[in-house]
Amino acid sequence: MEKIFDCLIDSFIEDKVGIAENFLSISLAAHLKENLITLFENKKLLNAGIGNNVIVNQDKLIRSDVIYWLDRKHENQYENDFFDLMDEFVVYLNQTCYTGITGYEFHYTLYEKGTFYKKHIDQFQHNGSRQYSMIMYLNADWKPEDGGELRIYHADEEQNISPDNGKSVFFKSSDLAHEVLLTNKQRMSITGWLKTG
Repeated sequence: MEKIFDCLIDSFIEDKVGIAENFLSISLAAHLKENLITLFENKKLLNAGIGNNVIVNQDKLIRSDVIYWLDRKHENQYENDFFDLMDEFVVYLNQTCYTGITGYEFHYTLYEKGTFYKKHIDQFQHNGSRQYSMIMYLNADWKPEDGGELRIYHADEEQNISPDNGKSVFFKSSDLAHEVLLTNKQRMSITGWLKTG
């Protein structure tokens, strides 16, 4: 995995956005996607909000995805495999880049056809604990006409990233505004933040 970790970190250092194909193995991505579909079918996913833990605003004109938080307490084999991978990545990131990450939080994310998330920044206004944003995609055979790209706003350009299966995207939570463009089919991912404090 170190080669994939290096790819993610090196591309982040070079361009402020780390991208690594196959961060999730085909097998793990498939099992996590199966978990997500089952949760969705059982109506366990909730409308996502904007704001912090104290002030949550559910505005579907800004954000229209549904989410479900991952937790080791679920005792789900594949969620725990994912957390093991993240533990490995955090140790490697801290050793190589001295980032001081002490925790993380991740949720399943599902966008149905016709949904989106308007331009925003991930770090809360009065809470700087989110240091890095990470997204791992669960979409096999994604095509350009399916839409749903992640659009990153750099100072002088926009970067569109296709949500391809197993791909990971990594960037500073406080630095880059971004949005999820309108998706033309069901779009799935695991989204979260590496944290300090």
